[in-house]
Amino acid sequence: MTEQKLPLDGIRVLEFTHMVMGPTCGMILADLGAEVIKVEPLQGDATRRLMGSGTGFFPTFNRNKKSIAIDTQTEQGQEIVRRLVATVDVFSENFKNGTMEKLGLDYASLSQINKKLIYVSHKGFLPGPYEHRTALDEVVQMMGGLAYMTGPQGRPLRAGASVNDIMGGMFGAIGVMAALRAREHTGKGQEVLSSLYENNVFLMATHMMQFAMTGKPASPMPSRISAWGIYDVFTVAQGEQIFLAVVSDTQWAIFCKRFNFDDLAQDARLESNNLRVTARDWMMPLLRERLSTWSAAELGAAFEMAGLPYSPIRAPHELFDDPHLKATHGLAEIELPDGRHVSTPLLPIMIGGVRLSVRQGPPKLGSNTDAVLASIGLTPDEIAQAHVAGVVG
Repeated sequence: MTEQKLPLDGIRVLEFTHMVMGPTCGMILADLGAEVIKVEPLQGDATRRLMGSGTGFFPTFNRNKKSIAIDTQTEQGQEIVRRLVATVDVFSENFKNGTMEKLGLDYASLSQINKKLIYVSHKGFLPGPYEHRTALDEVVQMMGGLAYMTGPQGRPLRAGASVNDIMGGMFGAIGVMAALRAREHTGKGQEVLSSLYENNVFLMATHMMQFAMTGKPASPMPSRISAWGIYDVFTVAQGEQIFLAVVSDTQWAIFCKRFNFDDLAQDARLESNNLRVTARDWMMPLLRERLSTWSAAELGAAFEMAGLPYSPIRAPHELFDDPHLKATHGLAEIELPDGRHVSTPLLPIMIGGVRLSVRQGPPKLGSNTDAVLASIGLTPDEIAQAHVAGVVG
């Protein structure tokens, strides 16, 4: 990819987003080569200052972007944005309903300035009875079945990542690329909507279809009827844990041979996967006992050699030292706005046999303000006046 243009080279995006969903969309477009201009208030995107589990939001989802700081509450600030809109292909926002209309930056207004504009909004809900509600990832996980499926019976549990925010941004980016493709034929832009709730419902599709097919509600994952005979976390020697799976009859034969479980291989009650599923109540305790003296490393090595599915149980911070990610350059070093250097995961795709690189880390607040304003025709004196007036930073 270093010797050829990136797929979205030449596409200009103006981004009014914060938190995770909208910035994810912009990050994907930026990684694919678009020029993404992030508009921030003079004090900066509040995500820059989050603590706790939000500390990683800004550095994760704002790489490969430019930052300009504008007071959009002022008439001059809004005029600068409108001048920028005339030069861009995509406008992205994820503020609550009504915010962009109050600023005069809604699709109906901006499409009058730029008929070719693709306008993507990232919302909690698509238009309908729920659209007035304030949504968070947790909110839609609870009402959309994901928390129910993740936790034990009676204990709904949030998934361990912002899955709807991130996937909602992904679908926003997919919608943008589809709209750009359509524009090649029509010459016109259009509005794209992506939502948290509908994304979560999409994640629940297989469980919904399970009920549609069987008439029986899907059980939460910890108490579900597994589709596979062995598909479990095992606690083994010294209290270590490892995930082991045997999901086909061929794998069952290999598993029994590798561990010398001849009695199980010859047991007619276990000769097919479906039979092993029905036998889990007595088979699993037996297997847990037999494998309990093995270390996690020994079991992993045995499964690896046999070509059977397995996985160590890792915490996120341990992935920085993952040998596969290191060998495949799946982590890229970035410079944070405060000057520190850290590694971050790349998009999980290859194009032309190459991973999409990080061309720059998350920007410092307003680091590109002057250059972007100059690109739309403001003179040095006009830019200086805007700084003095407190319109830009």
